[in-house]
Amino acid sequence: GRDSSGRSGRVQTRSRDRHPRLCHRRRIRALLFAAAMTATPATGPRTATFLLRQPRQVQGFREQLRPDDQVFVEGVFEQDVFAGDHQNTALTMLWIPPGRFWMGSPATEPGHRDDEGPQHLVQLQGYFMGQTPITQGQWLAVMEDYPSEFGDRPRSHQLPLDRVSWNQAIEFCKKLSTNTGRNYALPSEAQWEYACRAGTTGQFHFGDAITQQLAHYDDDEIYDVKLIQDIDMAKEAMDFRSTNSVVSAGLFPANAWGLHDMHGNVEEWCLDSWHWSYAEAPSDGSAWLDEEDGSSGVTRVRRGGSCRNHSARCRSAARNDIPFMLAGFRVVCCLPQGPSLNA
Repeated sequence: GRDSSGRSGRVQTRSRDRHPRLCHRRRIRALLFAAAMTATPATGPRTATFLLRQPRQVQGFREQLRPDDQVFVEGVFEQDVFAGDHQNTALTMLWIPPGRFWMGSPATEPGHRDDEGPQHLVQLQGYFMGQTPITQGQWLAVMEDYPSEFGDRPRSHQLPLDRVSWNQAIEFCKKLSTNTGRNYALPSEAQWEYACRAGTTGQFHFGDAITQQLAHYDDDEIYDVKLIQDIDMAKEAMDFRSTNSVVSAGLFPANAWGLHDMHGNVEEWCLDSWHWSYAEAPSDGSAWLDEEDGSSGVTRVRRGGSCRNHSARCRSAARNDIPFMLAGFRVVCCLPQGPSLNA
């Protein structure tokens, strides 16, 4: 048929196909298809399931972390009501679109520290990021045992892992990459903050006010480690507050890009070395690594705050560098991309 202008419906269809939004969706689907079709390792079958959710347009893939015929050893979890449910240990990776943002915080922001400046513009390519911090179940599916420092902490595969060193997090990423054939890594500090903000500019991704209904944190400021300069006192304070434990990943509202627990619950390792300011920081979103980065004594950056931190330490721009602390982490996945997929 023809419309009132005399043009055929076939021509109209081709015109709609050229719509920028439709083209963008096709590029995203191409990236998702690349994630699913990446070479499968010989260690066993793995699957990557598509995630397409409306109306937020949250898109990504779900990585199966163990073959369908593999189960956890009986007794690994003390309270595991989902034993044998593979979906609960699958790794959900969400698409973080390319863009740019002002990294850091202005001096006028409540809770601002000098290490959060100067604010600088960062341009990033798109990537995938874990929907939640790595959970105990996901760690066990890849590493097969708890880290040695875990001790007698509560055990459930829905709880985020919160007692790993930076080096242990790196080993997890390496093994996950080997198992899946995809490139998994810790996020750079710029990738973490960009994903946390999800296009926002306030103190938190939900605005400038935080409540216990929006994030898991501790507002008993007297025991905020960042306010205690003496390391022995800080350790004592952390032991005192150890009863304030993490809660299951994903309980609190997600940001606009579908990411949970970006504020509070468990601090997260980033790939970067610690620097006392953003002077000379990269502007392309890459990790800022020191020349002596191979040494074990390099201090690393942690982001997001935890259930034991005051709300000011859970802001989008807040950074932490206390060297003796252990933390949790989430991963990013950067797939091979051609120019047509980044337009």
